Amino acid sequence: MHLIDLWLTRSLSMCLLLQSFVLMILCFHSASMCPKGCICSLSGDLNVSCSNANLKEIPRDLPPETVLLYLDSNQITSIPNEIFKDLHQLRVLNLSKNGIEFIDEHAFKGVAETLQTLDLSDNRIKSVHKNAFNNLKARARIANNPWHCDCTLQQVLRSMASNHETANNVICKTSVLDEHAGRPFLNAANDADLCNLPKKTTDYAMLVTMFGWFTMVISYVVYYVRQNQEDARRHLEYLKSLPSRQKKPDEADDISTVV
Repeated sequence: MHLIDLWLTRSLSMCLLLQSFVLMILCFHSASMCPKGCICSLSGDLNVSCSNANLKEIPRDLPPETVLLYLDSNQITSIPNEIFKDLHQLRVLNLSKNGIEFIDEHAFKGVAETLQTLDLSDNRIKSVHKNAFNNLKARARIANNPWHCDCTLQQVLRSMASNHETANNVICKTSVLDEHAGRPFLNAANDADLCNLPKKTTDYAMLVTMFGWFTMVISYVVYYVRQNQEDARRHLEYLKSLPSRQKKPDEADDISTVV
């Protein structure tokens, strides 16, 4: 019995030692893979903090185990295609307070389903590809950007989760309709369906063009009729102005003699 207790005690000690060793290896591995200028910490989930690191682009050597990623307050200007594709456990992504202007169509491919929070506020985003946020489940923050409100933005917001809340925080810096500039996007979208504006504009243009052609045809017909009437009147006046032909005396005598 004493031997069994001793064996169990040693086995438990070995398990704890092995667990500590594995945990230490994981921590060391994660720390050794941490991008330059970033701080990686493991407290249940791997947290990668690259805030205020003077980064001009998103690091491409992020640890695949990253769950929380902070890239805020840098000088990042774009989000390339599939830049996060290997971060299958990513749940929080903070890209606020950068100079982001461009978001490629497949920028969030690979993480759209796992992301819970996406912060893109306080950037320079005017517009994005209509498929940029496809399948994105995250609660997105996109306020404080110089958005151009048009059909594409309307489609983007409709495809996002919690789009009502998101749209309510989007202010139109510019818009396809001048009267919407400076107003919340939600109000602009309620006033007019921005995706129908091009069709309506085309219809109006066609209507104006047809009316113009019709007016030209009518004007030509009126001009033609009036011109003909004027020519006919002049011709008639000319005929009236001609002296009438009178019979000569000898012609009259000849006629009498014949009779």
